[in-house]
Amino acid sequence: MGFLRNDEDAKDVLQDTFFNLWQAGNIESDTEARNKLFCVLRNLCIDRLRKPKNFPIPESAVDSLIVEPTSGENLGSLERNLTKGLTDVQLRIYSYIIHDGMEYEDIATILGTTVEAVRMNMSRARKKIRDNLKNLNQ
Repeated sequence: MGFLRNDEDAKDVLQDTFFNLWQAGNIESDTEARNKLFCVLRNLCIDRLRKPKNFPIPESAVDSLIVEPTSGENLGSLERNLTKGLTDVQLRIYSYIIHDGMEYEDIATILGTTVEAVRMNMSRARKKIRDNLKNLNQ
């Protein structure tokens, strides 16, 4: 209760703690059981506090959340604007990952490079896309 300040959350975390310790088993002494209990309990409380809170959406606000679908032409234009400035290699890697759903290892084989190089190029591509998006929103 000292951490969570909510009776229901405290009961849930305590139950999860006992369940985790019961599954782990192999506790040889009372001291070991007490130490593990406090450690697991503390960690579960911290996890619960870090977890984002979900709030119900009122019925009146649901209508404002409905978004009209965007046409394929608008999506293509948006993607071209976001990927503007990418190198040819970055654009190919982006296309393989986003459109084809390929893995880094497969892309590295196709391009004749290392997996690390593919990861680095995709990381740079994502950064450029974030910068382009930020510029579009200004």
